[in-house]
Amino acid sequence: MTTPAHAATFLCGGLSFREAPVAVRERAAFREDALGAALVRLREVVGLEEAVLLSTCNRVEFFGVGQGKKEDAWAAFLASFHQEAGGTEGNLAADFAAHSFHLAGRASVERLFRLASGLESMVVGETEILGQVKDAYRIAAASGATGKRLHRLFQASFSAAKEVRSKTQITRGSVSVGSVAVELAERLFGSLAGKTVMVLGAGATSERTARSLQSRGAEWIVVANRTHEKAVALAAELRGEAVHWDVFEERVEKADIVISSTSAPHYVLTRERLDLIRRRRGGRPLFLIDLAVPRDIEPSATHLPDLYLYDIDDLEAIARANQRERGAEIARCEGILLPHVEKLLAWEASLAAAAGPLSHPSAEGHGDYSAA
Repeated sequence: MTTPAHAATFLCGGLSFREAPVAVRERAAFREDALGAALVRLREVVGLEEAVLLSTCNRVEFFGVGQGKKEDAWAAFLASFHQEAGGTEGNLAADFAAHSFHLAGRASVERLFRLASGLESMVVGETEILGQVKDAYRIAAASGATGKRLHRLFQASFSAAKEVRSKTQITRGSVSVGSVAVELAERLFGSLAGKTVMVLGAGATSERTARSLQSRGAEWIVVANRTHEKAVALAAELRGEAVHWDVFEERVEKADIVISSTSAPHYVLTRERLDLIRRRRGGRPLFLIDLAVPRDIEPSATHLPDLYLYDIDDLEAIARANQRERGAEIARCEGILLPHVEKLLAWEASLAAAAGPLSHPSAEGHGDYSAA
């Protein structure tokens, strides 16, 4: 049933690294090729006229326009879409509901603006999120899931983020998950000089991380990807070596560091395989950073001798220190965002005024989906 226009407001909700551990986020994550179908069901289940769905390693969130249904509609949508063999949809929904947040009106506008500007990221100021938000909007628009109000909202968020990045120093230093992973590697090894790095996955995250490793002194980079041509292209840019996916485990034996960020729906390195690799390494330490969601490396491998495994949630401690150091810049960013939020809400109010008093959408924030 179509949501009555007079009750519609901006809505958002989801789960992020703040509310949900990676074990929950990986079960809620969407592959890009599933987003079109997911948007159709999201609008039906949650009751949205317009919707955008964002799925990254740190979050699965939606932004929409609508009256909304009960808060558990979001969790029910996730559970029905990701129902797992051996589990019940009800239990899955309860798990998602326990780790989700819900906002409406002004609070949801502020959420998107902060998100696009990097203020809601694990690593405050990271630059990857703006591109991810733009991609999410592009996919939703191409799927016919957006209209005038989300178009204006997202374009305003892009403008706000651009001003934040141009007028503050929020992006200085290590501002991506990949660069924080490199910092962690340096803390463990002392120096990356002479180290061999194995990169699994030739996507954007892997590329940025590999470049950071190389800039810090890594001597040789080996790239493996299921599509070998992509591995060849990335290896050529990094003056490294590409290997076929079916032999990457042999090269892991010779590596010092493994950075994994594939889109595989299952573990690409199991505990059993890593135990065999470890035994053939003769006690040399192996540092593994799993940046993928769902995770690429079986978590229980962390208990094996001579292996040092960190997943994306393990990077949060470094990110917190990063955030404390940037406290003054965060305040400046928030000051820049405020007039952008007010301008968007004034435009929203003008739509209501033009349509009549009953069409006035809420401009206040709520902790649920209740219409104003």
